[in-house]
Amino acid sequence: MFNWSGPAAKPLMTPCIGICQLGDDGLCEGCFRSGDEIAAWASLSDAERTRLMDEILPGREASRAG
Repeated sequence: MFNWSGPAAKPLMTPCIGICQLGDDGLCEGCFRSGDEIAAWASLSDAERTRLMDEILPGREASRAG
């Protein structure tokens, strides 16, 4: 019997920390992504995900803490 599962899937980069609840501002309480960003996450390129994780999400976290 031939059992080939294909190439191993590359893990998807994600800022998710398992606290998946949208706050009053529409952002996730755990990762600070919007509902639209969460829904589109799997279809984004690595470059787009990296930009969000390095540039956008830290700013949202800082503004929420401030």
